[in-house]
Amino acid sequence: MGDYGELNQSQLMSYCGLNNVKHKPIIDELVEKGLIIRFEEPWGQSRIIKYRVSEKGKEIVSAVLEPYESLFPRSEGRK
Repeated sequence: MGDYGELNQSQLMSYCGLNNVKHKPIIDELVEKGLIIRFEEPWGQSRIIKYRVSEKGKEIVSAVLEPYESLFPRSEGRK
């Protein structure tokens, strides 16, 4: 998500390969744990929900996920 900055809910689900209805509790839990930030933005007459990685989320990526990826890199055909 770092290259994307902010994503709306549909973009976030698509980026993560998740189903919007089935996996929304995962996104809600990430918000509750402070790993991502949920906010609303005006969009025409309505509002759009967007997400971005929090500082805590960035720290976890640096401390846990980046070292894991260096040990066990993803193959090109696998996400």
